[in-house]
Amino acid sequence: MEDLLTEQYYGNDLKHWFYALGIIVLAAVAGKILAWFSSKVIKQVTKKTKTRLDDLLIDMLEEPAVFAVIIFGVWLGFEQLHFESLTVHEWVKKVFHVLITLNVTWLIARTIDAFIEEYITPLVEKSESELDDQVLPIVRKGIRFIIWTLGIILALNNAGYDVAALLAGLGIGGLAFAMAAKDSVSNFFGGFTVLTDKPFKIGERVKIGGYDGNIIEIGIRSTRMKTLEGRIVTIPNAKFTDSFIENVTAEPSRKVVLNLGLTYDTSPEQMEVALESLKEIAVRHAENIEENTPISFNSFGDFSLGILFIYYIKPGVDILETQTKINLDILKTFNEKGLEMAFPTQTIYNIKQ
Repeated sequence: MEDLLTEQYYGNDLKHWFYALGIIVLAAVAGKILAWFSSKVIKQVTKKTKTRLDDLLIDMLEEPAVFAVIIFGVWLGFEQLHFESLTVHEWVKKVFHVLITLNVTWLIARTIDAFIEEYITPLVEKSESELDDQVLPIVRKGIRFIIWTLGIILALNNAGYDVAALLAGLGIGGLAFAMAAKDSVSNFFGGFTVLTDKPFKIGERVKIGGYDGNIIEIGIRSTRMKTLEGRIVTIPNAKFTDSFIENVTAEPSRKVVLNLGLTYDTSPEQMEVALESLKEIAVRHAENIEENTPISFNSFGDFSLGILFIYYIKPGVDILETQTKINLDILKTFNEKGLEMAFPTQTIYNIKQ
């Protein structure tokens, strides 16, 4: 039995291999105990405090802490072994340097995320602006991406790699990638322009590029519109940076120009009645239209006496319904007062020679 324990395997006897394995197993058990203690004891204590920050921190730091204990145990286990090849020992050291750096990066990323969740997110939810609600997730992911990028670069540097040469190679590849992804980048900046300049909001009616409809979703890459026909149109955000956008909802009022024509049999007195009737109609619909309603006997047409009636529909009022009500009111009033509408006519005289 003693001979078996002293027999060499990869430069170490079996006894040292058992020592190393035992330390690693103990580290794994210690990690499990730490996770249990955090869940059953520490979290129960933090639940009784007034702030949520400690709960978030414990939840975020629990897994990196357990992983750190396991890494430390594995490191102690390998320290019990002695390899004849220096290359193996150096390779193992590099692996541990990378793991430790990545674990610290993980710890920092989750800690910052906890602070954002506790302090920044509630402020954004309380604000009336929609911009911060849409920008915060992007900023949050951006911070996480930067932290992990720096962590990976630092890990590779600690492992002995030439990070400068690696970044130079990535720069060339990044240039090719940027050329391939230029449309996506344009859409991203177009989305940022929409969020900052606010040419429209969700629910507003917009005309752009031959499409007319209501905005139902504003994303980072594209915006979705529901047209008046009920179809869903996805518009790349880059279009909003180089196209004219007409915000129909933002108009102060909808101008309606109505040209009426009475027959040439209409007397001056009847024309005055017609003009006065239009003024009364404007008053009757005052809840839907502005006070400014120009009315004029403005032309002697080819087949009618022209009356110009202009009115402005107030914002938020149903445009089609208001036009229908006013047109019906004009038709009924003119019929009741014997005012005859004109239509194109032509009189032909047959002159005999």
